[in-house]
Amino acid sequence: MADCYVYDESTYDLSVLFSSDQRDFLIRDNGDQVKISSLVGKIVGIYFNSSFGDYYGHCTSRLVEIYEELAVSKGDFEVVFVSLDDSNENFNSFFAKMPWLAIPFGETKDIMKRLGKTLRVWAPLLIIDSDGKIATVDGITLVLERFGVDAYPFTRERFNFLKQEVEIAKRNQSLSSLLVSRSRDFLLSCHGNYQVPVSELVGKTVGLYVSDSRTDSPRREFNTLLLWVYNKLKEKGEKFEVVFISRDKHIEDFEQGLESMPWLALPYNDNIIRKLLHYFDIRKEFAAKLVIIGPDGNTLTCDAVDLIEEHGIDAYPFTLEKLDELEKA
Repeated sequence: MADCYVYDESTYDLSVLFSSDQRDFLIRDNGDQVKISSLVGKIVGIYFNSSFGDYYGHCTSRLVEIYEELAVSKGDFEVVFVSLDDSNENFNSFFAKMPWLAIPFGETKDIMKRLGKTLRVWAPLLIIDSDGKIATVDGITLVLERFGVDAYPFTRERFNFLKQEVEIAKRNQSLSSLLVSRSRDFLLSCHGNYQVPVSELVGKTVGLYVSDSRTDSPRREFNTLLLWVYNKLKEKGEKFEVVFISRDKHIEDFEQGLESMPWLALPYNDNIIRKLLHYFDIRKEFAAKLVIIGPDGNTLTCDAVDLIEEHGIDAYPFTLEKLDELEKA
């Protein structure tokens, strides 16, 4: 995985990369100056962003979580912010949200020019390892979206190990491996007023439903259709269950939506949600996704939304045999 994100084996001198003729320091949001030489031997993430960048603005909060956790547990990871803002005022307001270091405003072009000599692609978050080599130029995907702190120390070897773990997990997949974490072995019921052990779903066909709860959601039409299919299958006594995986941005939306759902749900912002999104390669934020897990714990289909929209309840139980039957009908 990670090898395709590494473009050369050169060693980068951070003092040259981050400094100027008049400056040998980086800054914090309170104005403190930190010598660039203090980064020697550390793992450094170079983070390009601006106050007007919606997508990467969302990633900033995720990077803060990772940074603060590693600051406590490891202490050798640093981030350097390179601003893409067009004014010092915007730079200051955005930088105030960050606990790490930054290149002073107005010096972005210099560092981009230096990096441009060696990098072949645009890299919103690139990571340089403790030896000064580029570990990945796709830190957004590999660190923020997929592996989080588990990717530490962000080496190619670590990324490849995590990739292999995912492949092994898919070969030995079960409902427990998908839905149980070290601190939780249950799901929330509708209304969220009691807990249901994941073990109670074993032997059932289970739909992992990735969506949000807002009444004005663009997924609302499919929500209604899935609700109808779910209730009909329950009336027929079928062993079918749905587990809601929330993409709500606010816990209030999640809690309100949970009250109107007849099915189960992962807790809001549960740590396992991000892993599931990566595991099933779910990236489009504004699209509903329904992954069907068969009674044996294996994946039947990663996209049952189209099947239900086209065939309704007749798509159940989503097996290959059933899909072949529908195609021949």
